[in-house]
Parts: sequence; C-alpha cells; structure tokens
Amino acid sequence: MAIVVLKQAFIMLMLILVGAGCFKLHILSKASVSELSGLVLKVVNPIVILMAYQREFKPELVQNLGWTFLLTAISYAVAYAVAYLCIRDKEGRETVIERFSSVYSNCGFMGIPLVMAMFGYEGVFYLTAFLTFFNALVWSHGVMQMSGERSLKSLVKVLTSPAIIAIVVGMVLFFCRITLPELLSETPEMVGSLNTPLAMFVAGATIAQTNLPGVLKKPRIFYVALLKLLVIPLLCIVVFRFLPAEPTVEMTVIAAAAAPSAAICTMMSLSYNRNAAYASEIFGVTTLLSVATMPLMMVVYGWIG
Repeated sequence: MAIVVLKQAFIMLMLILVGAGCFKLHILSKASVSELSGLVLKVVNPIVILMAYQREFKPELVQNLGWTFLLTAISYAVAYAVAYLCIRDKEGRETVIERFSSVYSNCGFMGIPLVMAMFGYEGVFYLTAFLTFFNALVWSHGVMQMSGERSLKSLVKVLTSPAIIAIVVGMVLFFCRITLPELLSETPEMVGSLNTPLAMFVAGATIAQTNLPGVLKKPRIFYVALLKLLVIPLLCIVVFRFLPAEPTVEMTVIAAAAAPSAAICTMMSLSYNRNAAYASEIFGVTTLLSVATMPLMMVVYGWIG
C-alpha cells in the first residue's frame, strides 16, 4: 500500500508541476483556473461521488459507511480542538483564517485522487461521508467564522451544493439497488477520470500565483501547515487505533483529514473581506508539502497498526 501511495503522490506532484508550468507560460490564466476549479467542484467531483454508489448493495458496505461517519465526526472534533487550543486570538493575527485552514481540508481535490488510487470506488464511497461533513460544516460553522454572523443562506448552500446532491442521489440509487446500464455509465466514468489531472492542474496553477519566496518570511504559515498536515492526522491515527473499524475506512478518513488546507478558504476570504492573500499562501504551502506528508501519514498508519 505504501508503494501505491508514493506512486500516486509522485503522479500528483508531476501534474501539479504541469499546472504550475501552464500558468507560468500563460496557457492558463487566472480566469481559466477559476473556471477549471468550478468545473471540478460542480461537475467532475459530483460525478465521481455518484459513480462511487454504483455498486452491489452489501450490508457490510452500509456498516462501514456508518463507521466512516463516526470516524469523520471524531476527526473534526480533533481538528477543532487542535485549532482552538494551538491557535490563540492575538492582536494583528489572522486567527480566523489560520483556524479555518487547520480544520478544513481539500478533501475533494486531494482526497479523492489518493483514495481512488488506494481503494478505487469503494474508497470514494466511504469518502462521501467525510465530504458530507465537510460541506455541512464549512457552509455553517465556516461561514459564521468568516462573516462573524449567523446566516440561513449558508444552510441553503449546503443542501444545494452539487456534492451533497450527488451524495443524496447516489444513496437513493444504492439503497434502492438501481444500477445504471453500461451504455449510460460509460460517459460519467470518462468524466470522472478527469478528476485527478484537472484538480492537480488547478492546485499547481494556484501555487504558481503564490509568492513562495515571500512565504519563507512567514513562520506562522509553516506552523499552520504543521498542525494541518501532521499533528491532526497523527492524533486521528492514535484515536482510531482504539476503534474496531475496517482499515480501509480508517485510511480513507485519515487521507481526507491529512489533505492540505481547503481552497475554499481563499474564496471565502475574498467574499468576507479577509486576508485572501494569506489564505492563498497557506493553501499553496500545505498543498506542496502534502505531496510528501499524505503518503507519510499512510505509512505511519501502517506502522502503528
């Protein structure tokens, strides 16, 4: 499994470099990167999620999905505890952005490709539990933190987000034991295969827009990266050792929790007049480092196990 993870990490790194190169060579612009990001989030990811539910109904799958929801809830409890204990309010500090970046991961962009490489659609099937929590929390707690106020609009966004719609439709098809005929399933399978390259191109192009040399002068970014990429997933690994869940389920949740900071932090920072440049720098650094730390967490899991 470690070899599979390392191989996928290398592939993801190469694709990230291609995306960065395309931006530097002006093949991709800021506008096109934004459009590609929307394509991945609103079309490709939901299709991958939907196809993950196109499998034979088995009671053990339902049981494992339940375990995934439980482990995801635990992982977010760990993340909240670490973020609020280790990132304290201080004058002039971007506390909201740092906490947001520590808690919420890029579980769709980086999690799906890695889990797909490790476990195929079964892993993505379990990952939908993490994605459900992510969407529910980021559009409720996340919005309230960024805006400083409570908003009912965020609840509507949760219920109407493409990922949640795909999960609901996929669950209906799964529990009703409805399988798409081969002729209809081939097209979404082909669209789903675009997920990894497009997501990595977007990540690479986003990193290319970050002033990486300037980041070296900001040690707080590396502190946040340490919490997000190492401390939180390591604590999750330790806690999960005391639970009788399947290794596939545990590794899926750990992969999602160990993913870099969520790209949506930058977008929300722009919307709510926060320091979007700082959020983008955290995203860039954590994404770059995660190519090494995500496989490392899988190896550590195997070692502790």
